Amino acid sequence: MNNFLQHAHSGLRWIGLFLLLVTIFKAFAGMSGNKSFSAGDKKLALFTLISMHLQLVIGLWLYVNFITSEGFDFGASMKNPLMRFFSVEHITGMIVAIAMITVGYSRAKRMSSDKGKFKSIAIFFTIGLVLILAMIPWPFMAKFATFKWF
Repeated sequence: MNNFLQHAHSGLRWIGLFLLLVTIFKAFAGMSGNKSFSAGDKKLALFTLISMHLQLVIGLWLYVNFITSEGFDFGASMKNPLMRFFSVEHITGMIVAIAMITVGYSRAKRMSSDKGKFKSIAIFFTIGLVLILAMIPWPFMAKFATFKWF
């Protein structure tokens, strides 16, 4: 089960990143022009939010199984850069990133002006994207060389 969830978590990141990039692009385009914040824009932002939260739920499930596994020593994992990344840095960075995306979506829902809605999504989703990209264990990084793209 964990192997399936790990592959799902790794594979679904591409859907989440794609939705996040499209939403950010559309938000900046809407912010720079005099476009109205349509129902389609709201749905795209919502689907992006849902995909990020789905990733969070799967990631939290994997994290709980990881730290409750037999033989896991939190103190010893702080000395190993790879273990520290997964037991502290990855989870913390992703929670903050998803919180930023959630704040951006929530603020956009409450705003009355279309330009303000686009601006809220553009700023907070971009902050979330930067954090997510920084916290993904990319295979081209030296300490993650054994990881695959999926």
